[in-house]
Parts: sequence; C-alpha cells; structure tokens
Amino acid sequence: MSPDGPDEAGGLHEPGAPVLEDGSEGEAGAGAVSGESFRELRPPRRLRIWQIAPIVALAILGSLMFAFPLAFEFGDGGAVVAMLGLLLSSCAAGWGLMAARRVGYTWPGLPPRGSGRRPDWRFVVLYVAIVALLAALTFWRVARLR
Repeated sequence: MSPDGPDEAGGLHEPGAPVLEDGSEGEAGAGAVSGESFRELRPPRRLRIWQIAPIVALAILGSLMFAFPLAFEFGDGGAVVAMLGLLLSSCAAGWGLMAARRVGYTWPGLPPRGSGRRPDWRFVVLYVAIVALLAALTFWRVARLR
C-alpha cells in the first residue's frame, strides 16, 4: 500500500471472492494475486494455562491420594482413599482429553474431528490394551491390600 491508498498493482480483491492457498483469488479474479488470507487473521487454537492448571492440579492430587496409601499401607481406609485417588486421576485425564480435543489435538492414529476418516484400528487396540493393563494392575494391587 502506498501512503495515500492501495497500489494499482496489488489492489484489493473482490469482496466475497475466496483466497486460495497460493494467494490467488478464486473464480472472480483468477489472474490477480492477493496477499490476504483469513488463516493469518485467526491465531492457532491451543490450550491456555487457565485450562491446563486445574487439570494438572487434579491429576497431582489424585495421583498422590492413589500412591501414598498403596505405598505406605494406611490401615483399612487406605484402599478407599487409593480408589478415590484413582477416580480423581481418571477424571483429570478425561478432562484433559476433552480440553485437547476441543482445540483440535488428536492422539496418534485417530483422525481429527469432522474429517470423515476412520481411526486406525491398530492404535485403537493398543490404547484399549494399555487402559486394560493399567486397570488390571490397579485392581490387583488394591485387592492385595486385604
């Protein structure tokens, strides 16, 4: 742009005409090149500290509630406190997954929301196996307390 307005060579594009990846306009101005892109106007979506802080705090509290009674054998109520800690940790993990999903993050092997693609079944089986193994180890350890 020149001080008194837009240059003739790099004039503004027609309002409503789509701007393509290469900077050229769609059907209306196929020959004209515009440097504008709506992608540059919107910042990338990412998790903010106010979203992450309560998730991390809940996860730390839950993991401490889960670990200490199991590690130091706190009498009869230790198993109950440990299971409450496991519940809090699971809630924090679910909350974190939902927050990440809202900003567009995905797990490896899983497609982005609304893409129409199917998830890779090998990754789904791997995730289910990991969760099942962790649950089995947890229940086995709590059952050994009795």
